[in-house]
Amino acid sequence: MQIPQEIKIILEKLQKAGFEAYAVGGCARDLMLEKTPKDWDVATSARPEEIQKVFPESFYENKFGTVSVKTGSADKNLEFVEVTTFRTDEKYTDKRHPDSVNFARTIEEDLARRDFTVNAMALRSGIRNQESGIRKEAIGDPQYTIIDPFNGQEDLENKIIRAVGEAEERFKEDALRLMRAARFAMELGFEIEPKTKKAIQKNAGSLRFIAKERIRDEFKKILMTPRPAEGILLLRELGLLEFVVPELEKGFGVAQNRHHIYTIFEHGVFSLKFAAEKNFNLTVRLAALLHDIAKPEAKRGEGRDATFYNHDILGSRAAARILERLRFSRQEIEEVANLIRHHMFVYDVGAVTEAGVRRLLRRAGAENMKNLLALRVADRLGSGVPKAQPYRLRHFQYMVEKVQQDPISVKMLKINGHDLMKLLKIEPGPKIGAILDVLLAEAIEEPKKNEKKQLEKRAKELAKADLEELRELAKEKIEEKKEEDDQIIKGKYWVK
Repeated sequence: MQIPQEIKIILEKLQKAGFEAYAVGGCARDLMLEKTPKDWDVATSARPEEIQKVFPESFYENKFGTVSVKTGSADKNLEFVEVTTFRTDEKYTDKRHPDSVNFARTIEEDLARRDFTVNAMALRSGIRNQESGIRKEAIGDPQYTIIDPFNGQEDLENKIIRAVGEAEERFKEDALRLMRAARFAMELGFEIEPKTKKAIQKNAGSLRFIAKERIRDEFKKILMTPRPAEGILLLRELGLLEFVVPELEKGFGVAQNRHHIYTIFEHGVFSLKFAAEKNFNLTVRLAALLHDIAKPEAKRGEGRDATFYNHDILGSRAAARILERLRFSRQEIEEVANLIRHHMFVYDVGAVTEAGVRRLLRRAGAENMKNLLALRVADRLGSGVPKAQPYRLRHFQYMVEKVQQDPISVKMLKINGHDLMKLLKIEPGPKIGAILDVLLAEAIEEPKKNEKKQLEKRAKELAKADLEELRELAKEKIEEKKEEDDQIIKGKYWVK
């Protein structure tokens, strides 16, 4: 692995100007692991104003000594590089931010304030004469030396996440490090060193002082690692899960029924595991983990015949509350809640009908079918079923494709509100919408009815009814068919 030319130039320019300069933190770690770093950070003995003199195309708008240097690179990850003056941090009263920042003299002082040993290493160009105890090693280019005062290389070799110095002090400084330890363990496939783990468990409650947005970002990163299911189990072991998604704890040890060999908590975790193995996106992974979140609340009875009626509806609402609390975006919340609300859809060959598929497309959205099918795969595999019943799913996908041109929304009717006003000679108002709703409900059942002449004829008949009658008629048609779908689901999943 080679250090990019843009970083080499920054290091060399600072050194030629008489300053110490190093590539630090995660980028140094990733290079040693033979991975391509996502981000590059440089630490230097130069003060912010001195950095700006060396790099006129830069800006400095913070109190932490970080200057953003414009490189002109076409690579977005290298377009701007953060160059930060060596610093030490004072105590963290709020467990989030240092009370004050002091500039330091050496790279060792700067590295001492970092979280974990594998992130407390630095690379510099040229051979550095330094007191004994500093390990040196060429990486790619023999002109580069590793500065490693906390034996991070040894922890990399042993696949260990270890806090720098006194673990409790590191976590008291910034409680988000509690989650970062779990995240790095999952990203790198490492184990947390026992003393560090014990310190996390002791200080787990400090996570409540951290902004929800920061917790959300770490939670997302854990979910998108190759081992998110292990990440959830680790969060629970560390005592952190109750400060992230405490609702998951309610399903721990709660048995299900004859259709599940796992407890509610285990099923959610296993569903997430298979969602990751299938490389499904964040939306599906969240839905896989949370899709049965309301089962403890919905459970009635015990043993093989226990029921969980309406857990999909209750779960959709519960998931929305969880994601709102964690400050997920409105779009993310709506997408996940929608998947959970509809994850019990029928896809049995022989039971599913074209009209049923059209109704599902209308309720869940045609654009969400790919994610909904992915959730169903994760759900089935997470139930301990040997396979995701590929034929039935392929058949359902065929049905979706077959009916996707059929009317599932008012916009797809071959008549619109303006046509109705002209045809019926009535003014704009709610009656127009009510007539369209009835026409759509009928067209969903029989797409052949979506012909303009038939729609016009039926609209004239419907115009004789008043608004309340029309609304009730549309509701009856929709509810009647939904009840048919529900009866199939109830019989399949032993609910009453």
